[in-house]
Amino acid sequence: MTVAQFYPIGTPGQPWGDAERAQWRARQQRQRSYHEDVVTALERLDERFDVVQYGQLDYAPDHYPLFAVVNHDWNPALPTALVTGGVHGYETSGVHGALQFLEQHAERYLGRFNLIVAPCVSPWGYERIQRWNPNAIDPNRSFRDGGLIEEAASLMRWVAERKANIRVHLDLHETTDSDLHEFDPARCARDGKPFERDTIPDGFYVIGNSEDPQHEFQKALIAAVAPITHIAPADAEGNLVGMPLQSPGVVWGESRSIGACAGFTDALYATTTEVYPDSPRTNPQECNDAQGAAVCAGLDFALAN
Repeated sequence: MTVAQFYPIGTPGQPWGDAERAQWRARQQRQRSYHEDVVTALERLDERFDVVQYGQLDYAPDHYPLFAVVNHDWNPALPTALVTGGVHGYETSGVHGALQFLEQHAERYLGRFNLIVAPCVSPWGYERIQRWNPNAIDPNRSFRDGGLIEEAASLMRWVAERKANIRVHLDLHETTDSDLHEFDPARCARDGKPFERDTIPDGFYVIGNSEDPQHEFQKALIAAVAPITHIAPADAEGNLVGMPLQSPGVVWGESRSIGACAGFTDALYATTTEVYPDSPRTNPQECNDAQGAAVCAGLDFALAN
């Protein structure tokens, strides 16, 4: 449904220019620390894995080193599993679910997979609990044409240089109430378009790449997560976030064509996970656990198939 929606920046019907983007950027305040929450956690992993800096974001006066974690004994003969979190920096369990996977589960896959885990692709957004980068650009629409912004370009370049045989890619996300009351209205204001109200799914779900959805793979993730947290039901039209439900908790959406992170590799098995942390039926730890279970299920399925 298209509705009138006030957003305090810009003129309705007119896309933002530089002045509006600067006004929006000035409203963004640091609310948590990338160094304390993410970099410190990576330092604890340094003996068990290689922690590699693959790039740096320079948003004066702030500078953010970008890190990936890989296994010590890289074997070119093995398939590679790629896990990405924090592409949308505000989606907390994407970041902490990736870190928890490294802490608790990753070592059991050594010798069967090469592992690449980039737990926080957008640290500026992580600190400000924000979807976009400082220029009001969505990182999860930027993984195309070599990377439209540095958050995407740095990771794409570095992954390409490794010449890895990526068999599975799990990109960890959340759908939050703030999508409805902040980020979707901001996007529509930025683009000069009317706001179309959507329904936030209550529960965990996955978005398979419509170019090659690999339905059994997606179903395996839902089966693994269901004992941990509830799976999102379809809305009255049989959809989740505007996409037709294919099976419980599974929808298919464009990925590579829109520049989503889950579509930038040639991985046979790829997905975007989504969990709803604002549900009264869950909590932050459960959301992290769900992300970790999804990663493990994805790797297990890829190994078995």
